[in-house]
Amino acid sequence: MSTAWLGLGSNVNAEHNIKVAIGELEERFAKISLSPAYTSTAVGFDGNDFINLVARVDTDMSPLELRQYLRDLEDRYGRQRNVPKFSDRSLDIDILLYDDLVLLSPVLEIPRAEIVRFAHVLKPLTDLDPELIHPLERRSMVQIWQASGLSDENLKRL
Repeated sequence: MSTAWLGLGSNVNAEHNIKVAIGELEERFAKISLSPAYTSTAVGFDGNDFINLVARVDTDMSPLELRQYLRDLEDRYGRQRNVPKFSDRSLDIDILLYDDLVLLSPVLEIPRAEIVRFAHVLKPLTDLDPELIHPLERRSMVQIWQASGLSDENLKRL
């Protein structure tokens, strides 16, 4: 059994899409823990605010199987794949971390670079597992948050 940390986000019918995604994850995975949810402004484009949070799940899926499961889940809730990278999202679920795996392939990057670049990813991850060690940074999430210079001023806890 492995542990994966998933970043969830939505800015299209966000409350509904986040709730149904959490419900689906709770049905699929025996053990799930959630960070607080935050609203944040869109990054890289003008759009509605996002709701973001992190889920920790225990899984028997490989990273690639988990990625496919999450893509299928996104698609069921209207995810559009033929749009620019920074655009509205009905549902966006990324594998942030998978145990202490480091995987850089054309289809999957673990750990996700967004962890150390965006407050809306790092803050919920830090809230959920402050002592979790980032496999590349070799520091805990709380240490990364404290040293990051990122601000939570644009995050509103729900």
